[in-house]
Amino acid sequence: MRGVTLRGSDTMKKNPSRTAALPFEIVATRDQPLGMPAERFLRDYWHKRPLLIRNAFPGFETPLQPEDLAGLACEEGVLARMISLDRATGAWDVRTGPFQEEDFPGLPDHDWTLLVQDVDKWDADVRELLAQFRFLPRWRVDDIMISFAATGGSVGAHVDHYDVFLLQAQGERRWMIDASVALGKPAPDLAFQEDVAIKLLQRFDPTHEWVLAPGDMLYLPPLVPHHGVAENPCLTFSVGMRAPSSAELIADYLDTLVADADEAVRYHDEDLSPPQDPYEIDARAMERVVEAL
Repeated sequence: MRGVTLRGSDTMKKNPSRTAALPFEIVATRDQPLGMPAERFLRDYWHKRPLLIRNAFPGFETPLQPEDLAGLACEEGVLARMISLDRATGAWDVRTGPFQEEDFPGLPDHDWTLLVQDVDKWDADVRELLAQFRFLPRWRVDDIMISFAATGGSVGAHVDHYDVFLLQAQGERRWMIDASVALGKPAPDLAFQEDVAIKLLQRFDPTHEWVLAPGDMLYLPPLVPHHGVAENPCLTFSVGMRAPSSAELIADYLDTLVADADEAVRYHDEDLSPPQDPYEIDARAMERVVEAL
């Protein structure tokens, strides 16, 4: 089943605004791999609205096979996870790498996913895919994460705090998303389930559902609930954007200040006088701190 809308089309018909009328699915062309000029994509979709781009990478052939991904997941320093679901109990299991080669032959043929981050840092052929995203500032691109999923494999319904392009590289994956905000509806509840090893949404009500084939790409802005399930053994490339939090920005800025600080500049108090309270950091002491900074 491809291009099925579960609900939301009536809303688009009732709302005549240009934004509501924008499509959620488009077919790419050789001249426009986004299905439109990059300027239009950035204006109408970037950070605002999901978009499924059919045939974004025509005739795509994965530069990395599942066996290669498994081998990479066994290397020291590689960030890898394996997520599996026990459908009988509903329990999720998360294991982190590095893995051993003997971990893979005994795996079932369903309901597990191997995820490896920063694959573009390890594989030159994968890194070349970033050339297709030159319409974005290079510093905004964080990494290419690659996941292999056995039939039924998934990481559950969740949200990301960053923009992401989900390129289907091999096999087929069914994606369900909640585009309520883009449809002008109230924002969905983003509360997480408790006592689960991964951050899964308590409630997920999809508005759209598609099956992606190799070369299809789904763009998702931050905080759009989504859930992908492998129709058959498949590879998905996730091109994630860098979106640091305010706390991370402050920490990085402070690290820069510390690195550039002059060690010769020290706190000094040659005008010190006996304090009324030896445990108090008085106003004059704070003034000296400011001077030292």
